[in-house]
Amino acid sequence: MADTVLDGARYGACTLRAVSVRGDSARFRGEPRRDSLLTARFGTGEQALVLVAMATGARATPGAHRAAAEACQWIARAVGRSHARLAQDIGAARRGDLKSGLHRLTDRSLGKLRASAAEQGIDPEEYAATLRCLLLPADPDCRVRVFFGVGDGGLFRLRDGEWHDIEPLVTDVTGEPVVGFGSLPAETPDGDRLTMDLGIPTPPSPYEPAPEPPRAPFRFRASVARPGDTLLMCTGGLAEPLRGEPELCEYLTGRWSGPPPGLAAFLADSQVRVKGYADDRTAAAVWEA
Repeated sequence: MADTVLDGARYGACTLRAVSVRGDSARFRGEPRRDSLLTARFGTGEQALVLVAMATGARATPGAHRAAAEACQWIARAVGRSHARLAQDIGAARRGDLKSGLHRLTDRSLGKLRASAAEQGIDPEEYAATLRCLLLPADPDCRVRVFFGVGDGGLFRLRDGEWHDIEPLVTDVTGEPVVGFGSLPAETPDGDRLTMDLGIPTPPSPYEPAPEPPRAPFRFRASVARPGDTLLMCTGGLAEPLRGEPELCEYLTGRWSGPPPGLAAFLADSQVRVKGYADDRTAAAVWEA
């Protein structure tokens, strides 16, 4: 497991920089980086689609780094098989089709992660990961940027010198739930209303298996970028200090408001230390021409 991963490219109207760095606490304890980063391009020319996927394994579990890497690999395979249709939906701004399709791909990918845990004889709750992804079309005339994923982290936009937290809220999740995600229906198929969930576990039934613990809901956002915008997707290791430390926001505003930095400069910016925050940091930033 590499200590640091760094990547960058320019496609269409955007310039991408991506990095994943082991945190100070993991370095001190000699533990591997729990964050994983994967960047991939599917297709060629203006029909190409760029995927950035990042995941964070469960804290204090020995296989966290492997679970995160597997989560990124499974979603990349799923997107790769569907990239032509996804590129068409993005170009036509079919938001509903994108949301439902990416929801299914995410659910299947994390389902494969749970199946992998079962094959290894590991508790699926320990062999788990958050997953956050960006889809960037290479077509310079298409300014739609698509975020989707499951779990905590951050999605920010730097516009006109100000940071905006645009992370989709859990309350923004709408539509029919997909197996393993979302909330329970309001009523049964027979029309009986369900009572409020008070967090009291239901006694196991001798006829049915015990229900699985609730999982984090699917998050989705499709937005249109403006020239001069900087879009930042990151794991909790960077999202938490960005939300909690104004000085870090001011520093990155000065560094990232202009032209895209080179790879070395972006790596240095992503490693700025903030007292009290020592987790792994993984970030992908997109500068709009």
